[in-house]
Amino acid sequence: PQLILEKNLFGLDIDERAAQLTGFALMMKGRADDRRLFERGVKLNVMALQDSARFEPEKLIDGLKLADHGLQPSDLTELNRLFEHATTFGSLIQVPEGLSEKLPALKRLSEATSEDLFVTEALKRLGPLVQQAEMLVAQYDAVVANPPYMGSKFYCPKLKKLVDEFYVAGKADLYGAFILRNIELARESGFVGMITIPNWMFITSFEKLRDAIRGNAPISTLVHNGRGVWGSDFGSCSFVLHRSAEEKLVGRFLRLFNRQGSVLSNKELERRFHTNHRFDRSNADFTKIPGDPVVYWASDKIYDAFQYLNGFVPIGEIGTPRKGMATGDNEKFVRFWSEIDFNKAEPHGSVGSKWFPYNNGGEYRKWYGNIDRFINWDNDGYEIRNFKDVNGRLRSRPQGLDQKFRMMISWTSISSTSLGVRLYPEGFISDQNGNFLVAEESSLRFILAFMCSPLAAMIVKMLNPTMHILVRNVHDLPLPSNDELTPVIATNSKRCTDMGKTDWDSFEFSWDFQSLPLVTASSDPTPTLESNYTAWIVQNRDTIDEMKRLEEENNRLFIDAYGLVDELTSDVPIEQITLTVNPAYRYGGKLTEEELWARFRQDTMEELVSYAIGCMMGRYSLDAPGLIYAHSGNEGFDPSRYPTFPADEDGIVPLTDTDWFADDVAHRLIEFISVAWDKSHLEANLAFLAENLSPKRGEGSRDTIRRYLCDSLFKDHLQTYKKRPIYWLFSSGKEKAFQCLVYLHRYNESTLSRMRTEYVIPLTAKLASHVTKLEQDKDASATTAEIKRLEKEISRLHKQQAELSTFDEKLRHFADQRIKLDLDDGVKVNYGKFGDLLAEVKAITGKNPVQG
Repeated sequence: PQLILEKNLFGLDIDERAAQLTGFALMMKGRADDRRLFERGVKLNVMALQDSARFEPEKLIDGLKLADHGLQPSDLTELNRLFEHATTFGSLIQVPEGLSEKLPALKRLSEATSEDLFVTEALKRLGPLVQQAEMLVAQYDAVVANPPYMGSKFYCPKLKKLVDEFYVAGKADLYGAFILRNIELARESGFVGMITIPNWMFITSFEKLRDAIRGNAPISTLVHNGRGVWGSDFGSCSFVLHRSAEEKLVGRFLRLFNRQGSVLSNKELERRFHTNHRFDRSNADFTKIPGDPVVYWASDKIYDAFQYLNGFVPIGEIGTPRKGMATGDNEKFVRFWSEIDFNKAEPHGSVGSKWFPYNNGGEYRKWYGNIDRFINWDNDGYEIRNFKDVNGRLRSRPQGLDQKFRMMISWTSISSTSLGVRLYPEGFISDQNGNFLVAEESSLRFILAFMCSPLAAMIVKMLNPTMHILVRNVHDLPLPSNDELTPVIATNSKRCTDMGKTDWDSFEFSWDFQSLPLVTASSDPTPTLESNYTAWIVQNRDTIDEMKRLEEENNRLFIDAYGLVDELTSDVPIEQITLTVNPAYRYGGKLTEEELWARFRQDTMEELVSYAIGCMMGRYSLDAPGLIYAHSGNEGFDPSRYPTFPADEDGIVPLTDTDWFADDVAHRLIEFISVAWDKSHLEANLAFLAENLSPKRGEGSRDTIRRYLCDSLFKDHLQTYKKRPIYWLFSSGKEKAFQCLVYLHRYNESTLSRMRTEYVIPLTAKLASHVTKLEQDKDASATTAEIKRLEKEISRLHKQQAELSTFDEKLRHFADQRIKLDLDDGVKVNYGKFGDLLAEVKAITGKNPVQG
């Protein structure tokens, strides 16, 4: 044990406590084999690096004859300089060749004696500096480390300078520099064993590091641990590098996980370690794939495809993949389409429009969708192109604009799920979150089908298993292409895109929404709400099945082209059929099919209510398809466009828990149901609607509907419009004495005054009259139970009266200001102009409301 401890084990750390604990652990390990070890005066070669700040070389220069030791004063000053920042640089310190040759002499000097106390103190401090220099100069049979981690942006200036000078290939992260340093510390044919995070194996910023590893110390073995081996880690790998081995060294690889990001129990990890299939792969093979990723598990056929032979070509040779632009401040320049005055929007607005369709990425969705934003591109984006910080530096990155407004396919740049690629028609500008590719239309549709296949998703994850999907990754994908394959797949691709567009446009969040499919789904001459819903579900199931069939046919053709029939399946899980009408995709989770469709039915009824309110407000009409009014300030509003179901006169609709107004939301919703379907089915239709709005036991359908409208409608509206509501809820407070919805696009300076005179003041009189009546009823009541009930109701109404009085004062204050909205500023800014008159202010603006 003594020989092992003194001759075989060496260690450096920048932390004194770590070195002490290591020494203790080693000594206890040795004592297990030699009980008298503590008596043998063992000198460990484990130490914490010492800064040279307290070493004074001039004491030795003045007090000793250095020439007698074969040294010059410059040797001591060089040693002093070398370790000035030892506890910052650690083992990354490189000992210059000239100084390393002087280490034997310096060691002899450190062992000298002197009667001068100052010289003695300097010699005492010299010893550790010489010892750590010797350890840094030596080379070892095996170098083992779990290195420190620090991204380059966190380097202090001195560390950045050191890494840039000596470890440029590993500069992306401090652990990369340590990999290179450890290779240097290993002697010829020696080994380096390390545990690190695995991003060096794949991402672009570590490409030079991979080249350096392959050229100097190829991978001998590697265990790809995945997440959770060390508890809460984000993934790790353990590997051994063989110094000076040939580049074609065949490494042995073991993968302890199936899906990127999954966390397994220790027991399962151990089982996989002993039973999982090992992969053998030459280090030289990695150069066959662009970027040289360590894709050890890829089959030979994947590697062959990347040689771009036998009909395979890089996607980048057929299309042009590009990175989207960065505005520098999306809150300033980007809006949801529903926020703005649509008269100012392209392609629906006039010439010289300010707002243009913007591809901002979005959730996992294939073929079509996530089309919900506009960008301020006034004057060809002048303001964005010149958006600078206070120091005059450009904040925006107006890149990829040479391809703007072209038909394209796009994928979300950061995705924790699969690769979702979508078609965007002409007219769009792309954000950096929505990288894109342009090509001729037939090629574009073929590439879209390929990128929507599990084959493409698998290869992209090989090239880059992080959540970032880079332009380069897409550029390098090997695309199978031949005259027979292309037209078949392109045709299927167009059908999938058409179905995706129809699905997207079937919901209010699309600006091409025409009308609610539920209203017209049934072919019965006098359908009911329930029969329409049933017919629509049948249509939805057929659409889901057809999309699944087409996707699986495409997948089969691509898998055949790659020759991977034995490795991949063309099957598409139902949750990956990315249609909004598909509950398995829309809700995910572990719900049963029955539970999924039950939730879908409830959401459909909530969407019906939302559409009905849109018709009340004049946003939509039962008499014409599409968006009818989404302008500004109620200007140009034409009541004649709504003959079947008249739009509200002023865009103010009361929303109260008691039947105070003939034109409140509950009454108007019932009116809508009575004209959208045959009036003879009204009660059955109301019952079906209420049944799917979480009714309470014993509650009538009208009561359920009114309660849903008062308690839940606005929460659902916030979710539909992603916290940028277009129907604003004015509320007197928690007692809900008065609530009303106001349509954002019809609001003008007189809206608050009208709200007060038409609703709040009359409601004040109605409450007072009703309280008087209840007081009379209480006086006339003959039972204690009835008296208590009335007293409770009177108490509630008194609270509402007090709340309404306070609200009226605030409302008068804001009405007098005649507040004007600028829809270009967006909902978040405009919603905060009304103090606490509005509900959910903090959820929408991010700030507590200013008290009125």
